[in-house]
Amino acid sequence: MSSTSRRTTFACGAAALAVSLAAVCTGVPAQAAAGDPLTPVPRSGHLPAGRYIVTLSDAPVALYQGGVSGLAGTAPKPGARVDTSSTAAHRYQDYLQDRQSRAAASVGARVRGRYTVVTNGFTAKLTAVQAALLSRQPGVLKVSPDGWNKPADDSRSTDLMGLSGPHGVWSRLGGTANSGKGVVVGVIDTGVWPESASFAAAALGTAPPTAKDPYRPYRKGDVITMRKADGSTFTGVCQTGEQFTAAACNTKLVGARYFGDAYLAETPPEQRDDYVSPRDGEGHGTHTASTAAGNADVRVTVEGKDFGRISGVAPGAAVAVYKALWKDKGGADSDIVAAINQAVADGVDVINYSAGALLETPLDNPVQQAFRAAAQAGVFVSASAGNNGPSRSWIDNTAPWTTTVAASTMATPEATVKLGDGRTFVGASVTVDKELGPEPLALSTDVRASSATETAAKLCQDGTLDPAKTAGKIVVCDRGVNTRVSKSAEVARAGGVGMVLVNTSDQDTDGDIHLVPTVHLNGTAATTVRGYAAAPGATASLEPGGSTGTPYPQIAPFSSRGPSEDNRGALIKPDLAAPGVAVLAAVAPPGNQGHDFDFMSGTSMAAPQVSGLAALYFGVHPTWSPMAVKSALMTTAVDTRTASGGTSTDVYAQGSGEVDPAAMLDPGLVYDSSNRDWLAYEEGLGIDTGTGVAPIEPSDLNYPSLSVDRLLGSRTLTRTLTAVRPGVYRASVELPGFRAEVKPSTLRFTRTGQTAKVSIRLTRTTAVSDVPVTGSLTWSGSGHVSVRSPIVVTPQSLLAPGRLEGGGSAGSVSYSVTPGTEKLKLTAYAPVAGAPVRGEMSDETGNAQDFVLTVPQGSKAGEFFAVGDNPDDKLYLMVTPLREDGSPATSGQLSEYEHQAHVSLGTLKPGKYAVTVMSAWYEGAPFSSDITFTLQANVVGTDAPTTGTFSVSPERPVTKPGVPFPVTGTWSGVDTSAPATAYIGYQDGTGTLVSIHG
Repeated sequence: MSSTSRRTTFACGAAALAVSLAAVCTGVPAQAAAGDPLTPVPRSGHLPAGRYIVTLSDAPVALYQGGVSGLAGTAPKPGARVDTSSTAAHRYQDYLQDRQSRAAASVGARVRGRYTVVTNGFTAKLTAVQAALLSRQPGVLKVSPDGWNKPADDSRSTDLMGLSGPHGVWSRLGGTANSGKGVVVGVIDTGVWPESASFAAAALGTAPPTAKDPYRPYRKGDVITMRKADGSTFTGVCQTGEQFTAAACNTKLVGARYFGDAYLAETPPEQRDDYVSPRDGEGHGTHTASTAAGNADVRVTVEGKDFGRISGVAPGAAVAVYKALWKDKGGADSDIVAAINQAVADGVDVINYSAGALLETPLDNPVQQAFRAAAQAGVFVSASAGNNGPSRSWIDNTAPWTTTVAASTMATPEATVKLGDGRTFVGASVTVDKELGPEPLALSTDVRASSATETAAKLCQDGTLDPAKTAGKIVVCDRGVNTRVSKSAEVARAGGVGMVLVNTSDQDTDGDIHLVPTVHLNGTAATTVRGYAAAPGATASLEPGGSTGTPYPQIAPFSSRGPSEDNRGALIKPDLAAPGVAVLAAVAPPGNQGHDFDFMSGTSMAAPQVSGLAALYFGVHPTWSPMAVKSALMTTAVDTRTASGGTSTDVYAQGSGEVDPAAMLDPGLVYDSSNRDWLAYEEGLGIDTGTGVAPIEPSDLNYPSLSVDRLLGSRTLTRTLTAVRPGVYRASVELPGFRAEVKPSTLRFTRTGQTAKVSIRLTRTTAVSDVPVTGSLTWSGSGHVSVRSPIVVTPQSLLAPGRLEGGGSAGSVSYSVTPGTEKLKLTAYAPVAGAPVRGEMSDETGNAQDFVLTVPQGSKAGEFFAVGDNPDDKLYLMVTPLREDGSPATSGQLSEYEHQAHVSLGTLKPGKYAVTVMSAWYEGAPFSSDITFTLQANVVGTDAPTTGTFSVSPERPVTKPGVPFPVTGTWSGVDTSAPATAYIGYQDGTGTLVSIHG
């Protein structure tokens, strides 16, 4: 997909391309301009080929509703699942594959992998220019580099959520065996350890199920077949591979496949530390699968300690595993898309995806688009929000068709550190079950081995402690870098008898299964114990019990926060929260100190809780849409707690709140949506979906939460509610600083399935500009039914154009600004014309020349120009922000193919940028002629040389919110022999570029 603006967004992050850009960024420049950081610096060489995913415009099987002559539609009806085994599906797949082959051949590329069920596309090894040319081909929506994704890393979550007990949800559903029965949970992760007791079940037979047990899986040749609660059929395969046979599957584990084309291509055999099979070498996938749908009442004993019994959230559901994440590497987009494609084709009801990228994945990314098709095909997708909190806007998996899950805390088992001076401190612990000590207490740096650095010893890394100094002591180790459990393993290796694990900043504490008795401390307790241990003669005891009195559930500090930048303030993300701290579940022994079970923390652990709840829901309402289930979970959620025990109102941390399974099955009303709504939403954000669907205002998506960014004066939102319990519902709104009016404010439903459309008008009264305001819309019905949606609104300072054009050495531009506040300040920045840089593309250098630009602090915006010397020459220009390691930080901006290629960036953050000038040549095609060109970078808001003067009027206008006023920018004395760029800045950090030409 591409942006509907004049310039096309072109992603630049494939592994091979990332390596090239890193070289550009860190290599010695060939012609560096000393002392001029604002001039692009050329470097010899050009971008090598990388692995890309090419998405075509024809709908995939799961979304195709007909339209191609002679090919019947294949999209499932509402409430049904896609049937990929039908004749119509096979014929349409042949059609798609032919179109894919033609597209690849048009630029001399070869198809390496295909997708037809949830996305229509292929993977191929492409040069940057081949990718650029394909992105311009009719019928091609998007060309994306093959990025990598990493697993997102009461004392029982099932007890805390009210699932267990005589009055719990499982009991209401007929017991654990019936909780999720007839439902298949697909888990895209690091694989599975099939021998775990959490997946123990009867062997698969060959006889079809009986009427008394209609959902029993059985083998039909090499295929595992299972009739499901919705009437459709799941067909899985137990794919063989390294230490994994077909016998590993059973009536619980009904499918296991692996997807590693990209991983295997990039990782030589001698560097692989994983099983080339569905077997889990890390433990993450086993943990998430057993959390979502592991067996009920599984006894857990580790290192001789009895931890009681655990259960999956939906113990009656079946599990299908799709390994696409690999130990120490993560998963490539192409492998993950292949896994989604297969999971939907197999017929799963739920997909759990506990992985993501460091930066927010765009909505038109191939993985997110595959999830869109999966959701339309009736599959509920639960995805982790990420573990990059508590900083704002480091969230991932934020598409409206997925359920984005934050991690919350539970009651943590605790123990006490008693110092020799009598002071006591309580922290997290599951390994102190009897008193230890008093024993000598030592900092790890005081017992370090002579060969170890002090930094490594602080962290108790492998081999850093001296056994002669450590024996018999309780050791204080800093958290960070290496795993928490590996620290206690090092203490144990060196003869230590206990460990105090201390946070070096404000973080959560975890009850891990350590190899020596351990207490994990935070905050003042950590600082005090560290300081005391440094004194001569320090001693300590570790004692069972104690309590910090910490309220729960709180949102874990590591849980990623919104707002979502890709959704531009139109959605609240995350959607909701679930237990994700110190979750005990099955793991793979090789990656977990030989343990069969272990505690893990992360949004990775929270997402499968929600996957399990969705499975419970489908067991009761098998034909409900995924969005109806999502709405039920969100509108019945409850607020989490603050550190002081108060009610949290931070919607960017908790979304709608903590899931409440006891209430979720009776939501009263739901907000539903489908593929056409999502396409209209994307179009409203400026994403060209290639479908012709008309855009909507993004904030009007029929979503269970309400969000408006940049509100000027007032705004009316619309929603449609569907009754799942008939009755009368009355609206109430709480939103400080706003007047809210809901029409109609009373809804009367006489039957299930009846719908009603409402409008919610929000008018700013006293709210401060540019500060988000949170509140809620609640529909109250009979029988204590409450349908609550969080609201967040950000009043905006102003609305103004992002770029204007003018000409001549003297002149002016006028435009209109709509204010959202009574006080505004406009600042003029004089025109900038960057120094020209010469470049050349020849038969030797190939299709591209690369440059590096360093943008300093204080920069506001920028424009880039590349002009061929020959009037007939045409060029591409691409600008890509880089991370510190030289890899692409976000998508690059690609110009049109024209004589004067041009890229404008209304916001230019400090840092390094790759600037690439390309021709239309691609490898394998004849090179027509050499191309020489001039590159120019105009960076505004710095100490760059200016040309002429520039002023803005008015500078401090008298305004009335919502009423437009005129603005004029005037320049004189500008040298127009080259393009110049001026800028008008506003107090909210935005601005208007003024591009001045001769």
